[in-house]
Amino acid sequence: MRREVGFLVQAGLITAVRLSAQSTGLPSFNAPYRAFQRSEFGGVLSFPNPGGTAFEGAYRYARGGLDVGGRAGFYAPGGGAKTVLLLGAEARERVITHTLDFPLDGAIVFGAGAGLVSGGSSMYIPVGLSLGRRVDPQGSQVSIVPYAQPTLAFVVGTGRASDLLFAFGVGADFRLSRAFDARVSGGLGDHPFEGVSIGAVWVH
Repeated sequence: MRREVGFLVQAGLITAVRLSAQSTGLPSFNAPYRAFQRSEFGGVLSFPNPGGTAFEGAYRYARGGLDVGGRAGFYAPGGGAKTVLLLGAEARERVITHTLDFPLDGAIVFGAGAGLVSGGSSMYIPVGLSLGRRVDPQGSQVSIVPYAQPTLAFVVGTGRASDLLFAFGVGADFRLSRAFDARVSGGLGDHPFEGVSIGAVWVH
């Protein structure tokens, strides 16, 4: 199983570069499988360390076993710094189904995106392996997907050397009704992937 997971991460890195999918350099992570049949849309509010606030609108749709989508928004660092425009695309491919020997589901999550600001733009190409499992509490219509997502990201930008960053994301998706999800995630590791994100998503 360790060999298989290592191979899948390497394959995801290659695929991410080829497909130019996306992430916008914020502590927003993904569960290992989609919550929708056809599509979803919503908003994500992020509070990256060491400060500032970001808001993004997001849309994602199903394409066979793959789901793909886009994000767009802005990041206000505070302290008189310029507001950053966020743009990008992202994709997720289910690659592991739980068994008696391995109790988690898994997906490769990959993307490419940019934070655009005069004199300091950055481009991000992240890939991660999301591992988790849906929990259905007895007597409740709410279901929960707790997960962890270790992520590597290649970063290049204006006035900075290219770098390979690491983040360890954890989160939970809460299915509150057939049409609505609430999502919380947070990241530890290299800046700018540290911090917390909160999302509200309508699913179809």
